[in-house]
Amino acid sequence: MEKIIQLTTEDSENVALWKITNDKSTNKHLFLIHGTFSDKDFFNGFTDYFLNLGYTCWALDWRNHGASKKTNKKFKIATIGKYDVKAAFRYLTDTENIGKLHCVAHSGGGIAITVCLIHHPEFKKFIKSITLFGVQAFGANTGIQQNIKLRVAKLFSKLIGKVPAKLAGSKNNDETYFTMKQWFNWNIYRQFKDSNHFDYEPEMKEIKIPIISFCAKGDDFIAPKEGCQLFLNAFQNPKNELVYCAKELGNLEDYNHSRILKSRNSMKELWPKAAAWMNTHS
Repeated sequence: MEKIIQLTTEDSENVALWKITNDKSTNKHLFLIHGTFSDKDFFNGFTDYFLNLGYTCWALDWRNHGASKKTNKKFKIATIGKYDVKAAFRYLTDTENIGKLHCVAHSGGGIAITVCLIHHPEFKKFIKSITLFGVQAFGANTGIQQNIKLRVAKLFSKLIGKVPAKLAGSKNNDETYFTMKQWFNWNIYRQFKDSNHFDYEPEMKEIKIPIISFCAKGDDFIAPKEGCQLFLNAFQNPKNELVYCAKELGNLEDYNHSRILKSRNSMKELWPKAAAWMNTHS
């Protein structure tokens, strides 16, 4: 069963938070957030798996994505963390009175949660664990070739004003150049800074929530292993875990950026690892 809750953010945007349950759902809670070019439907199947483990799932649609209202206001990835994720956490903790929950994020969703917890550390006490799939912010620039690819992609998106979803392997939302420019700059210049020069990277170590991060051999542009490792290392928690997925290591495939979470093979071998991580930190 799905119920949609419309939330108003502090910057006056309207975003959709979905409550997803079935007859097995209990007081175990799981918060999910998608990345760019996507919406809450990216987690279809994944939510069914965790519902059957007794979780109540809460999935957020970014502003201008999914069931959230359309906006003409320009926004950055960091904006989602500062306002959209904050609105969701505020609702879950204050209105629903959820004492503790687990978080799962794909791609830019993991960046948004990180930004939120840096700007709004009061929510850290409510989170038992975080599971990341293909998440990095400032480590995709792994060499000369990658640097060129990032700069060409940035220039192309600037010329046409957007990054088409199809080029990113998605069928859903195009993203504006304004939104993606921040991600390109973070990676090109290897700096995780906001427009006012606020540096997120040194603040990440204040987030001591247990984090498991899944990265894929086939994800060599958006979230390569080196970038995911760099992002995870910034939390400076030796208990955090990076899971590198590659056939040479015994995995079923060399996953790409989307299949690391949304595929039959990830369902077989990665979703159970995510569930085990949550159980360990419950």
